Amino acid sequence: MQLLNYIAGQWVPSRSGRTFRNLNPADTRDCVGEFPLSSAEDVALAVEAAAEAYRSWRLVPAPQRGEIVRRAGQLLRERKEELARAMVREMGKPLVEARGDVQEAIDTADYAASEGRRLFGYTTPSELPNKVNLSFRMPVGVCGIITAWNFPIAVPSWKIFPALVAGNTIVWKPSEDAPLCANLLAEILQEAGLPPGVFNVVHGDAEAGEALVRHPGVRLIAFTGSTAVGRRIATLCGELNKKCSLEMGGKNPLIVLPDADLDLALQGVLWGAFGTSGQRCTATSRLLLHRDIAEHFLERLCAATQQLRVGNGLDEGVNVGPIINARQLERIEHYVELGRRQGARLLVGGHRLTEGEYVHGYFFAPTIFADVTPEMTIFREEIFGPVLSVTLVDSLEHAIALANDSDYGLSSSIYTRDIVAAFRAIRDLEAGITYVNAPTIGAEAHMPFGGVKATGNGHREGGWTVFDIFTEWKTVYIDYSGRLQRAQIDIEQ
Repeated sequence: MQLLNYIAGQWVPSRSGRTFRNLNPADTRDCVGEFPLSSAEDVALAVEAAAEAYRSWRLVPAPQRGEIVRRAGQLLRERKEELARAMVREMGKPLVEARGDVQEAIDTADYAASEGRRLFGYTTPSELPNKVNLSFRMPVGVCGIITAWNFPIAVPSWKIFPALVAGNTIVWKPSEDAPLCANLLAEILQEAGLPPGVFNVVHGDAEAGEALVRHPGVRLIAFTGSTAVGRRIATLCGELNKKCSLEMGGKNPLIVLPDADLDLALQGVLWGAFGTSGQRCTATSRLLLHRDIAEHFLERLCAATQQLRVGNGLDEGVNVGPIINARQLERIEHYVELGRRQGARLLVGGHRLTEGEYVHGYFFAPTIFADVTPEMTIFREEIFGPVLSVTLVDSLEHAIALANDSDYGLSSSIYTRDIVAAFRAIRDLEAGITYVNAPTIGAEAHMPFGGVKATGNGHREGGWTVFDIFTEWKTVYIDYSGRLQRAQIDIEQ
C-alpha cells in the first residue's frame, strides 16, 4: 500500500520520489505500507502551507477552533477499533493497550476543546490612576511536531489538539516506525473540518526532522523521543532562538515498603515494567524493594512474569507484544549482556524469542535482574524494553536516595499503607510525576505531564499547562487618563 504526505489539504508524494517500508514488528512478512522519505523540500512546502493558513486560522474564534477539535474527538470514538487495530499492526502493543491509546486522544480532544472557551488571561490593578493592565494568550505561529512511535495517537494528540485550539498551525513529522496512524489522524482532522494547510504531515527520517527544526518559518518545536535526539533539537533551537518543548527519557523507580498491599504492588510492577513491552518513557525500570519482603515478593513476581503471554498484539490473551524493530531488539540484548557481565543476577528471561509464532517477529522475553547496584549500567541507563532491575533497600530514606540517584526524573511510585511515608515520598522524590499505590504508568489527559533533570526542559504537556507551550503572553496597558503618565516615575512617594 502506497501512502502519501498530507500538505495543504492534499495527499502528495515526496518530491524526492524516495520511500521507506513500514513492517509489522510481530510479523515482518507483513508490510503495513510504503511511505514518503521526505526531504527538506517537502518540509518547506508544508511549512509554506502552514504559514499561509496561519494568517486566517489565528483569527478564527478559539471556541470555534475548539469545536473542530471536539468533532475530531467524536470521529476518533467512531473509528476507535479501526485505529487501534492499525496501531497494533504497525507498532505491536496489545489491542487492549491500543484502544487505551486512542481513548487518551479522545480525552485530550474533549479537554482541549473545552479550553477554547477559557484560555484565561489576567487583569491586574495598575499602579497609576485611570489605567488598566491586561494580558492575553496569543498563538505562537507554525509549530513543528516530532513524535515517537510508542503512542502514535495519544502523544501526538497531547501536542496537536491544544496547539490547534490555541490558534497555531502545524507540520508534523511522525516516527517512521508508526506512520500509518499519522495519516489516519490527518483523515480525521480533515473530516472534522480543519481548513487546508492548518495541519500537515510530512513523513521521513532524521533528515526531514532536522529540516523541520531548522526551517526559519517554524516558530516552535515540540518533541517526544530519546534524550540524545532531544538534546540535538535543543542545541539547534538555541542557536536559532526558537521555542522548544522536550519530552525525553526516564528511568522510573517503584518503591515497595513492607507495609504495602503486596498483591496490589505485584500487579503494579507487572503492568509498569512489562506494559507496552517496557517501551514507555514512564515504564517501571527500577524496583526498589525493601529487604524484609524481598525473598517472598521476588518469588511471586518471577512466577507471575513467567505466566505473561508474549505474542502478536492482535491475538487474544497476549500481555506483551513485540519490540519495535531489529535495532531496538539488539539494544535490549546489549543491556542484558551488560547486566550479566557487571554482576546482576538474572532471575527470569534475558533472551530473544525466536521459535514457532515468534520466528518472523521481534520478541524478547520479559526479564528480571536482581542484585542490581547503582554502579551498574542497567540501573542508570534507559533500556526501553521489558527489563526490570531490582535493588534492595533498608528504609524509606534509602529508597528515596536510590530513586533520586538518576539523571532522569519523569515518573515515580511508592506502595505503602503509611500516609506519612507516602507524603514524604511525594515531597522528596525528584520526579515530575509520583504515584501512590499505583505503577509508574497511567497519566490522565487533564493533568500536567513531564519531568525534571534529563527528562525534559521544564515544560509540561497535558492539562492546562500545555497551553504555556503553545501560546505567548501579550501584555496590554490601556491609559484613559488623558495625560502622559510615567510608570515608576509619577508615583507619589
